[in-house]
Amino acid sequence: MNRAQRQAKIAELHESFREAELVVITHQHGLTVAEATELRRRMREAGARFRVTKNRLARIALGGTQFEPLADLFTGPTAIAYSGDPVTAAKAVVDFAKKSDKLTIVGGALSGQVLGQDGVEALTKLPSLEELRAMLVGLLQAPASRLPAVLTAPAGSLARVIAAPSGQLAGVIRAQGQKSEAA
Repeated sequence: MNRAQRQAKIAELHESFREAELVVITHQHGLTVAEATELRRRMREAGARFRVTKNRLARIALGGTQFEPLADLFTGPTAIAYSGDPVTAAKAVVDFAKKSDKLTIVGGALSGQVLGQDGVEALTKLPSLEELRAMLVGLLQAPASRLPAVLTAPAGSLARVIAAPSGQLAGVIRAQGQKSEAA
């Protein structure tokens, strides 16, 4: 790799770090091409990226980004997972690491805050940005979906009173009269 190629790789990595909300650093030991392809596919489906990096170039690319404190974690056979969503990359890489002993999570950072392996795994228990949006839309729509039921309830009560046999109706009227006298 010549100097211009190195500079291009560093600039590309720097831009990736600058745009990411979450970076997860992993060590990969003996991942086959098929396993790496499967992991990358899962990451793309989740809206995240996974790439093998040269440690020296990654350390340089971290300069001036919120992930600069991660530089010490770039040792050995390193790969990074990153995304703009604070949860998706963590979920995808942790799920894969649980199924494969060839990928281990070293640590990561969320918006500049360094996380250990446990911190990255804790992120997987949180809902993703899309799930949070869906929950919010559901909460906003819930009152509107209940409105027809609330509006039709008085008419339904009236219909039940009219349809009640006269003996039951007299009992209901007496009960209502006793409640109003007691008040």
